[in-house]
Amino acid sequence: MSRVVVIGAGAMGLAAAYRAVKLGHQVDLIEASPEPGGMAGHFDFDGISIERFYHFVCHNDLPTFALMKELGIADKMIWRPTTMGFFSGNTLHPWGDPISLFRLPGVSLIDKLRYGLFAFVCTRRNHWPAIENESAKSWIIRWSGAANFDRFWKPLFAHKFYEYADNISAAWIWTRIRRVGRSRKSIFQEELGYIDGGSITLINSLVAAIQSLGGRVHLGNHVQQITVEQVTGQQNRVTGVQTAKGHFPADAVICTAPTPLVSAMIPELPSEWKDRYNAIHNIGVICVIFKLTRSVTPHFWVNVSEPDIDIPGIIEFSNLRKAGDHSIVYVPFYMPVSNPKFSAPEEDLVAEAFACLQRINPKLTTQDIVATKVARLRHGQPICEPGFLSKIPPVRTPIAGLQIADTCFYYPEDRGIAESVRVGAAMAESITSGKPVHTAPAVV
Repeated sequence: MSRVVVIGAGAMGLAAAYRAVKLGHQVDLIEASPEPGGMAGHFDFDGISIERFYHFVCHNDLPTFALMKELGIADKMIWRPTTMGFFSGNTLHPWGDPISLFRLPGVSLIDKLRYGLFAFVCTRRNHWPAIENESAKSWIIRWSGAANFDRFWKPLFAHKFYEYADNISAAWIWTRIRRVGRSRKSIFQEELGYIDGGSITLINSLVAAIQSLGGRVHLGNHVQQITVEQVTGQQNRVTGVQTAKGHFPADAVICTAPTPLVSAMIPELPSEWKDRYNAIHNIGVICVIFKLTRSVTPHFWVNVSEPDIDIPGIIEFSNLRKAGDHSIVYVPFYMPVSNPKFSAPEEDLVAEAFACLQRINPKLTTQDIVATKVARLRHGQPICEPGFLSKIPPVRTPIAGLQIADTCFYYPEDRGIAESVRVGAAMAESITSGKPVHTAPAVV
C-alpha cells in the first residue's frame, strides 16, 4: 500500500483518488476550492442546483457510464432528443441535420453537398492521423471550401480563439465534430444526455465513495509545493505535498492542476520539463447564465455567426435538463485572460449577453430576467495547435512517484468528464502496475 496524494478535486482528480483508494492505497485528495467538482462544480441558482459551466453527455462517453454503474447511479443517466440552431443574417435557422442544411438560404448547392460530405466523413472516421499536423482552417477549406469556412467556422474560431484562430489543430476540431455527431438516434435526430440532478450527482457520489473506503478529502486547502527528495546519483523522488494547512507525506503524487500552474509548484522539476508545461497556453472562459421566464429558442445549442456579436453561440440548457417553468441559458465568452473584457464588470457582461439573446429572440425583455450569474475561469480551454500531440509531456515525470496531467493530456479529445475519468483512473492504476499512462485515445 502506498501513501497517495491527489491534487485537484475536479473529475480527473476525483476519479484518480477513487481508483487509488479502491486499489488499497492510503489516499489524501487536496482541493483549493471550498467545494469539489472543478469545471463540473455546481452553485445554487435561485433555487436550482446547476453547473457553473455547462455539461452534457454523449452516447460515446463510455468511461462515464462505466463509473456511474460502479457507483450504483447508472439509473441517473437521462437522454433527451435535442436540436441545434444557427443564427446568421439576423435570422434563426434550424441546423445540425441534412434537411436543415439543404434548406439553409444563401449557400450554393455544391457548398451544401461539400459541407454534408465533410460532416459525414468526420462522424464516420475512427482514425485520421494525417491531419495531426494540419490547421483546422486549411483542413476545413480543403474539404468543404472557403465559402463554407467563412460562413460557418471563421466567426466561431475568431470569437473563441482570437489571435490563435488560424492555428488550431484539425485533429482537435475533428474529434469534437465526431463526438456530437455520433450522439444521435438517427441522421435526423440528435440525442444528448445529462445526469439527473446535474454533474454534482456524480461528484458527490465519488466523494462519498472515496471517504467510505477510507480516503480523505481536504477542501479549501491551497497547494504550495510538491516536495521532492534529491538523491545524489539517483532519480529524485517525490516526498509529499506542502499546503497552506500543513504537509502531506506521500510515496506517490497525482497532480491534476492546470499545466500553467505546474512549474511554480515543483522547483526541482528540470528546466526543460518546465518549459514544456509553460509552452501550453490556455484561453479563459466566462459563462453568463440567465434564468428567464420564457424560452429563447427551441434548441439546445445555437451557433451565432454575426459580425457585430462577439459570442460564438448560446446554450439553452433547459432544453436538455428541464428547470420547471423557467429557461436556463448559458452565454459563453472565450478569450485570453489578457483581454480587457475578461476583467469587465459583471453588469457589462450581462448586458452584452442579454443583447445577444434579444437579437435571437426580439420578444425577450428585461422583465423576463429572473436571475443572472457570471462565472469566470482563467484556464478554461487549452490551445491545441497543429502537432499538439508531440507537445504534451509524458504523464510520468522524471521525479519518481510524480504524475502530472490536466485536460489537455487527452488531446485530441476535448475537455469532458468521460476523458477525465479515463485518464484519472489510468494514473491511479499506474501506481500499482508501474506501467506508463498513454493518455491519447487510440483513435488518432
